[in-house]
Amino acid sequence: MSGTGAHGWGFTDDRGTALDAPARPARVVAYVRAGAALLDLGVVPVAVYGSGHDGVESDPAKDGGLAAAGVPYLGPGRALDEERLRELRPELVVDVTYDGKSPYAVDEGLVERLGVPLAALSVGNDLSLPAIIGRFGELGAALGAPVAGPEAGAGELEAAEAAVAAPAGAGRGVLALSGAGAEQVHLARPEAWPELARLAGLGVRLLDPGPGPGANWLTTGWERALDLAPALVLYDSRAHATRPEGPQRLPAGARLVPWNPEIPPSPAAYARFFRALAEALTA
Repeated sequence: MSGTGAHGWGFTDDRGTALDAPARPARVVAYVRAGAALLDLGVVPVAVYGSGHDGVESDPAKDGGLAAAGVPYLGPGRALDEERLRELRPELVVDVTYDGKSPYAVDEGLVERLGVPLAALSVGNDLSLPAIIGRFGELGAALGAPVAGPEAGAGELEAAEAAVAAPAGAGRGVLALSGAGAEQVHLARPEAWPELARLAGLGVRLLDPGPGPGANWLTTGWERALDLAPALVLYDSRAHATRPEGPQRLPAGARLVPWNPEIPPSPAAYARFFRALAEALTA
């Protein structure tokens, strides 16, 4: 169920929770990743909040167009000020979920005290990238986005995917990682990230870090990144991650492309990322 009808507004989120409101919510507070996606679809949040990785200032890598649109950032979701939230008069809170059970960045108890519905949409690897983008399109449509729905922006994203696929057969090894200081790095397991799995399906040769602990990342020393000999590195561009620079961390000549592991789940945002990668693959 989604949309507005004679009996009010309804939407079922990816926890299977049926949400309802007397009318279509107009004042949305969202986790920054979800808020940036909604903005791309034409729904402007009244405010956004961050995750436990984020500080009191908004991370430019995760912000999308929110700052330019004048959307205020409230700080980390687990430390939100209840009175400030009440002053915003939210009618819906939108978060993401990785396990299909709990919101990632906000305290459910806080939202319950506010007395407003909480929508959590999946961004984990239980869904494909097209399915994740489609669900955000459905929420955008339910919130009255001018041009939204599962097919919104599909042409732009398809063109970007084609641009990636064209040079992918050259077989250049691509490694995705998140720097964790001078001694450690988190190497991404491609199948654990919907966008990386999508790229692999388009023919990009994503390098797997190999066996070891960790479902999404293998945490290891930088020498492992050197051993994998990537020609191109997708590096975590978020503020808390260490930029991979210097011959002690990456092979000489490896090209660097910024990668936000929390890309807003909108066609426009993923199209921008895929185009940047396509340009690097053909350089």
